[in-house]
Amino acid sequence: MTLTELRYIVALHQTGHFGKAADRCHVSQPTLSIAIKKLEDELDVPLFERSRNHIRATPLGLKIIEQAQTVLDQAHQIHELADQGKDPLGSRLSVGAIFTVGPYLFPCFIPELHKLAPSMPLYIEESYTAVLREKLRSGELDAIIIALPFTEPDVVTQQLYDEPFVVVMPGDHPLARFDKITQNVLAEETVLLLGEGHCFRDQVLAACPAIKRTLSNADAQLQSVVEGSSLETLKHMVASRLGITILPLSAAQIIPYGEGTLAIRPFAAPVPMRTVALAWRASFPRHRAIDIVSQAIRLCPLPLKH
Repeated sequence: MTLTELRYIVALHQTGHFGKAADRCHVSQPTLSIAIKKLEDELDVPLFERSRNHIRATPLGLKIIEQAQTVLDQAHQIHELADQGKDPLGSRLSVGAIFTVGPYLFPCFIPELHKLAPSMPLYIEESYTAVLREKLRSGELDAIIIALPFTEPDVVTQQLYDEPFVVVMPGDHPLARFDKITQNVLAEETVLLLGEGHCFRDQVLAACPAIKRTLSNADAQLQSVVEGSSLETLKHMVASRLGITILPLSAAQIIPYGEGTLAIRPFAAPVPMRTVALAWRASFPRHRAIDIVSQAIRLCPLPLKH
């Protein structure tokens, strides 16, 4: 039994596909298949149920895979401890962020981090919360930047900043004459939202009940919801006069569109907002690196409330 074989069975369980698992492990599919079969022969138990269209862990296989993940985590900690003994700021740090934070935070975060830890290479990744959660658990990422609430066993979270939501609309939209927007007027507008799977979509719906009520009302005629794939796409759609949208303040920059194309208005109280946080495994030994990441983010000159 080897760590490589354990890594293969964890990857197969997480992807449910031999080809995808092989790609994740950077090996050929036959290599991965043979190694998993070898481990099953050694243990004398089937770890997976195989069919033409589905790969599923057996009940016993699931227990073994969970233990394999624990072993891999512990092996990763050995490497981290060795790196920490050398220089906690001298080896690569892998940081992930959700799609609605990364593009707006990384441009200011990376230069600040480089000032504080010039010898620490940084790997960054943007993805959905669910994907970042899995990669944090597996050790592929050392820390992730997400929006609260976020709960995961044996994971520590630290609040970084609160970020208000704002309304973005065409510059000549009737709502642009108001200094602040009340949530009840959204029920009469075409509101552009991110598609399913984005946590920011869920945050907007939770913070703005008028939109959520309309979504659940099949007979609603006054307001409709149009979906986009990114916050930048939503701004393009607003500039194209398809409707209005709600964005986190850091994403609401309108400089590329020219003066008067778009208008940004804050919400009237109570102002909807999100809390952005840093999360890392409680067992992660490079505490100094985590502190530096947190410090660099707090130094960013974003229009936020720390």
